[in-house]
Amino acid sequence: MPQLNVALVGLGFGSAFVPIYQKHPDVGRLVLCDANPARLRDLQTRFGVKHAVATLEEVLADPAIDAVHLNTGIPDHARHTIAALHAGKHVACTVPMATSLADLRAIIAACHSSGKNYMMMETQLYAREFLYAAELHARGFFGQLQFLSGAHFQDMENWAPYWAGLPPMWYATHAVAPCLALANTRARSVRCLGSGGMRAELKRPHANPFPMETAIFDLERDEPLAMEITRALFHSARGYSESFSIYGEDATFEAAQVHGEPPVMFKLSKLGAHPGARTTTDERVYVPDYADRLPPEIREFTGAVKLDARGAHPSVQHGGGHGGSHPHLVHEFVRSIVENRPPAIDELKAADWCAPGICAHESALQGGAVVEVPSFA
Repeated sequence: MPQLNVALVGLGFGSAFVPIYQKHPDVGRLVLCDANPARLRDLQTRFGVKHAVATLEEVLADPAIDAVHLNTGIPDHARHTIAALHAGKHVACTVPMATSLADLRAIIAACHSSGKNYMMMETQLYAREFLYAAELHARGFFGQLQFLSGAHFQDMENWAPYWAGLPPMWYATHAVAPCLALANTRARSVRCLGSGGMRAELKRPHANPFPMETAIFDLERDEPLAMEITRALFHSARGYSESFSIYGEDATFEAAQVHGEPPVMFKLSKLGAHPGARTTTDERVYVPDYADRLPPEIREFTGAVKLDARGAHPSVQHGGGHGGSHPHLVHEFVRSIVENRPPAIDELKAADWCAPGICAHESALQGGAVVEVPSFA
């Protein structure tokens, strides 16, 4: 198959992916798209990209563009995704897939009618900590899973206007996805409580009174297995953290509670290994770099390569942010098209990872009532 022509739409966070697409061996022409002329010119110059346009409409009207990677605002994800699929483009989109069940279903329908690939670019599924935990779990290292937990703390005061007052669980996939992926299942139902108080101007945009939400999910498995997720967006004095923890019969993996610190592994001694009570050991774990899973041309981007002008926050690092996940995401999206197969995070899996948060917020608005999570299979 000839090299793909890819359009990268939205160059705030999206700027992190420019050099990765440029160096990917299966990508030919890269087209940059952003409504901010100064930012578009700056990135064109900085990375030496020849092709640039100002609107998504121009991208969708170009028959030479095979695939679109959307990094636009959350309110636009569903509309932009559906438009791109209907225009005959393969679509990658940053999280969340959508913020309503109706939009999740509409995207699935557009995927099926267009025959094009959709991939939700969930960073946690390719962060080195997750790859390490998944590798151990596949070998049975943790034993029977007993409990799963995830959290995402991030104050988003004064971010782009669409963030103001966003229901926390609408943007919970960084905590939900690694837990459900490790358990290889979906959430069946949820009870969620909102917590804390917000200023009136933050409540108004989404009629959301909660800066924090915490939920317990029942998972679809033969044996009982629960998942707890906490998400904070405003008024929470807590440093940035995207974490997941796996509590197993034999071992437990707890992701770092402070960003940049190594995770912790707990191990329980074998039953009957010695007289008396069983013992638990703990140690900091320094996870390997999984760059060897990538083509040589983009392996460098699993590490922190370069920061853009907005500062040192990990989500704006060129390549190295989000646990080194960015090149893995690009590679999986591109290869799924080249190999004519569904991507690892296709429309059904993405919906299964977004619906729990949508339903959790509904539960919180109902004072913690049980809300069933729909299946999209």
